[in-house]
Amino acid sequence: MIAALDVGLRRIGTAISPDGRTVLPQPAIERRGRRQAAREVEAFLKEWEVETLVVGLPRGGSSEEEMERRIRHFVSLLELPEGIKVLYQDEAGSSEEAKERTRGVIRQKRDGRIDSLAAQIILERWLFQSSE
Repeated sequence: MIAALDVGLRRIGTAISPDGRTVLPQPAIERRGRRQAAREVEAFLKEWEVETLVVGLPRGGSSEEEMERRIRHFVSLLELPEGIKVLYQDEAGSSEEAKERTRGVIRQKRDGRIDSLAAQIILERWLFQSSE
């Protein structure tokens, strides 16, 4: 199983790919604290028996370095299952693309669906690039 995370300051979007072709967004994880969020991500990875984790990293923008540092630090807090591979994928524009995909469909923007759609986009990008 392959999974993706879109790590944000308030929520962590999640998505899975059971077959390496289809990507399904999953419920986002609310961040009330780093340790709580890390525990919930660990439970998500265990529940889906994830073997490869793709984490979005921002490229470009004024806060690129700060956000990358925060995301890598968060990933370092995770107690990952033995053998899990962690890979990073450019997430530039994934949240904007997610909002565009749902324009007129999703009204409640704070329920995490946009975050998980961004994770879906990150994983789709990674799968598409690795299959080329």
